[in-house]
Amino acid sequence: MIRIGIDVGGTNTDAVIMDGKTVLAGVKSATTSDVMSGVVNALRAVLDASALNPADVDVVMIGTTHFTNAVVQRNDLAPTAAVRLGLPATASLPPMVDWPDDLKHAIGHNYWLAHGGHEFDGRIISPLDEEELLGIAAEIKAKGINSIAISSVFSPVNGDFEKQAGEIFAKALPGAHITLSSDIGRIGLLERENAAIMNACLRDLAHNVVEAFSTAIREIGIRGKFFLTQNDGTLMEAAFAEKFPVLTFASGPTNSMRGAAFLSGVADAIVADIGGTTTDVGSLHKGFPRQATIAVEVGGVRTNFRMPDVFSVGLGGGTMVVDGPYGVKVGPKSVGYRIVTEALIFGGSTLTTSDVMVAAGKAELGDASKVDDLDPDLIARTQAEMARMLEDCVERSRLSPDPLPVIVVGGGSILVDGPIAGLEVIKPNHYAVANAVGAAIAQVSGEVDRVYSLAEIGRDEALADAKRQASEAAVKAGASADSIEIVDVEDVPLAYLPGNATRVRVKAVGELHVG
Repeated sequence: MIRIGIDVGGTNTDAVIMDGKTVLAGVKSATTSDVMSGVVNALRAVLDASALNPADVDVVMIGTTHFTNAVVQRNDLAPTAAVRLGLPATASLPPMVDWPDDLKHAIGHNYWLAHGGHEFDGRIISPLDEEELLGIAAEIKAKGINSIAISSVFSPVNGDFEKQAGEIFAKALPGAHITLSSDIGRIGLLERENAAIMNACLRDLAHNVVEAFSTAIREIGIRGKFFLTQNDGTLMEAAFAEKFPVLTFASGPTNSMRGAAFLSGVADAIVADIGGTTTDVGSLHKGFPRQATIAVEVGGVRTNFRMPDVFSVGLGGGTMVVDGPYGVKVGPKSVGYRIVTEALIFGGSTLTTSDVMVAAGKAELGDASKVDDLDPDLIARTQAEMARMLEDCVERSRLSPDPLPVIVVGGGSILVDGPIAGLEVIKPNHYAVANAVGAAIAQVSGEVDRVYSLAEIGRDEALADAKRQASEAAVKAGASADSIEIVDVEDVPLAYLPGNATRVRVKAVGELHVG
């Protein structure tokens, strides 16, 4: 299978073309402000570099920052109606209660509370009231809102009310974009609701982005399928991506970690992805990034859908170095994609980390004669500070004293010379485009996260049921049924709930089925 993987970063858009497990070509292209033209440039460049006919490409996988940027910059967000089912409970904390004011206003700050919801064990809080929902639908229609996020108390345990409400709204408001919180988030009402609202306000943009990508790929002459990468290192089809744009958040660091595992052949390690502006450090478990177990903030909003547990620090190839009265300061400011004009080695006037590595004789880049007169003491102190920053990141990502290797990837990997925190450092081939490789090799996944009452069903039976549901979800998302494997199983007893309650989370992955 000929695959193209593309990953959009803050500085560069990287692309690789692979035949099976072999990397045929890899290129870096400058990221553009509109993202789209940078992706098209990278696509054309990698096809030229490989000398392949576009018609031979079977699949294109893209990891994009479109949707994260939209939320962070408060751009292109659709007015959204948040409907919560849970009355008489939950009224004290309305939807979007903890959102930044500018983001609330960007999407209209429209919310409604209605009857419905379940207890943890599936018992009904109050019955769903169709008349009440039809009244809300009329108000939504009067306001001209076309995106609706529906959340219900404990809907990951029982999603019936959300589904019924979704059907009522779909009938009353034909053509409306409806997001159900149980399709996205995990247990935890406010964070799951936040994720659903955020998803709903991105649906219009998702349609435009997916259409633009599809058009660009067709115009280049590629007839194969097109996928977007998710933040758990797996793929979603274009139609699925239109419905769930939030699942692309943080797909960049995830792609880098998956690419690092693939290129190095190491499944359990710490990965440091050093770009032009930041270093992202995370932990690999069985070839997949470890998932964050706490609520993750996106654009100032707490959400609880799956996200990689990644720690970022302002250290990259374009990071500025300043020697002040209190010693040398590295970062967090960076020249980013302007490194090719602003760094000393490229004739600029800004001292960067790349200049220091070239002056130390540890890297070949630009014109080394431009940094001949750098003070050796400054070079040594800067290197020591960079080593300290990397060591801190790596130590924060370690969960045990086991000597895991550190896989270093990304264009800024020239900053690493020797072991980090006493651990072996691996720099695999094609390390500079590991993120695009991660996109190209991505698999398809399915996940389930729900609470079982072990008083009614045994633990083994509960785990088997969750594994079956996760496997079915993976096949539904496009995985080949005979390649499914369970990569993560977690069961946590909930002592504060009656009935011997246990929360079970299972993730299944499989190879992409292209038929």
